[in-house]
Amino acid sequence: MESNVGIEWVVDAVGCVPSALRDVRALQDVVARAIDELGLMVLGEPSWHVFEGQGGVTGLVMLTESHLAVHTYPEVGVATFNLYCCSRRPDWPWADRLAEHIGAEAVEVRTIVRGAMCEAFG
Repeated sequence: MESNVGIEWVVDAVGCVPSALRDVRALQDVVARAIDELGLMVLGEPSWHVFEGQGGVTGLVMLTESHLAVHTYPEVGVATFNLYCCSRRPDWPWADRLAEHIGAEAVEVRTIVRGAMCEAFG
């Protein structure tokens, strides 16, 4: 039996449209789409902060499965996402969705099995 306490997706999107990285509504839309398409459940109210001037956006959604966070850097066209789930989920088409919602030209997705070393202490 596989021992782990979750799966974490660490996502970097580059070449994004700077105005989209300042658009909290566009970011809320992509986050809501991920939550819906992955069948996740939101706990409480999501927290969003829009930085002044040409700054980006930070968002955090607490989930029954753990959390989804986003940070944007319009000055360099980068958005980062972190989705942690305590149970397996199917792969989500990050590159397609981020290209559609924020104009990402390239997306790197790293998947980490959390707690994999639990077997050594079982």
